[in-house]
Amino acid sequence: MSVRILSTSPLVGNALQELGNTFPDLLIASFRSSDWDAALGSAEAIVVMLSEPVTESDIQAAPNLKAIGTYSVGVNHLPLSACDAKGIAIVNTPGVLTDSTADIAMALLLSVTRRMPEGEALVRSGAWRGWAPDQFLGISLAGKSCGILGSGPIGKAFARRVQAFGMDPMFWDREGCGGSVDYGSASAPRLALNDLLRRSHVLSLHCPLTDATRGLLDRNALLELPHGAVIINTARGGIIDETAAIELLESGHLGGAGLDVYANEPHLNPKWRSAPRTVLLPHLGSATVETRTAMSELLCDGIARAFRTFQ
Repeated sequence: MSVRILSTSPLVGNALQELGNTFPDLLIASFRSSDWDAALGSAEAIVVMLSEPVTESDIQAAPNLKAIGTYSVGVNHLPLSACDAKGIAIVNTPGVLTDSTADIAMALLLSVTRRMPEGEALVRSGAWRGWAPDQFLGISLAGKSCGILGSGPIGKAFARRVQAFGMDPMFWDREGCGGSVDYGSASAPRLALNDLLRRSHVLSLHCPLTDATRGLLDRNALLELPHGAVIINTARGGIIDETAAIELLESGHLGGAGLDVYANEPHLNPKWRSAPRTVLLPHLGSATVETRTAMSELLCDGIARAFRTFQ
């Protein structure tokens, strides 16, 4: 079997098929399937999803490999050092999913604080008996402080959204250089992590998963949040100590959590399913037709450029 482009899945839109027509041959085979294993040795480019970790052993088994494309912004599932040593291009999809991910983060925040899943479940159950003064009382956003971990494009886009709801955004980023962050419609302070946590009625994660951010929000960090604070995570699951977060939800220290990502997804901690005051989504951050199509085009254009570089 001789394959030039090996993808674990079809992509939204026509870009992958067009890439296969330009640089034949294209094979779509499930990750770690026998067909995928058999084709790896001849593949010049592989395309994987964010939940499909490529290893250094895979790199060794693919002597013709020129590029790895990942249908995501994050690259923490790829062996970056091994690729760099062999001159293998890494192609990802930054930029095009900024608004769709910020939208999902805002949707999670509203769903948690206004208890939308509980209300919808009551209506669907047929047990709703009408309006009541104390029915599903939620939390207002206006006047509250929103801590944002990460001052990249998605973090800034989320800041614009929460500002529109009357919240006061503030940032932490890995550089820790102080000052302020211009997020387009205004600017907000950049704070040290502990200072930001102590002031955050809402904490939203928009930073990559790296050695520096893995486990950043451990139990001690989560306890710095005000009683009743809400956490939103559309970044990566490994940034939060999930066991500690679940226990603090159960104890009432955390007022709620809205999650689109999890450690070891899709094999999430089963305790999330019964954790109180949570809204759980299946990694929908970039899931619009427009965004996923743009991601496909960006990814395939990057692979085509990598091929031309090696010609």
